[in-house]
Amino acid sequence: MQARRWMWILWPAFLLACALEVLVFALVDPGDLNWRGEALGASRQAVYTIGFFVFWLLAMGSSALTLLLTRSAGEVNSPEA
Repeated sequence: MQARRWMWILWPAFLLACALEVLVFALVDPGDLNWRGEALGASRQAVYTIGFFVFWLLAMGSSALTLLLTRSAGEVNSPEA
């Protein structure tokens, strides 16, 4: 059952991260990004990769919170959950 819960979190988050990656980097050029007034100094591929994993982590948090909110109080407070 634990593996199924992980898939309920990871798969929708992965799909959302893919969609966000396409949307954001269709509008933003990684070569134009700055950090504290200086160019990032990372390759475009590195920026795409870091962006994807940041989007995936944020979407995982959202999916995990949604899954947590669907559980009853007994499930949340039981020691084996």
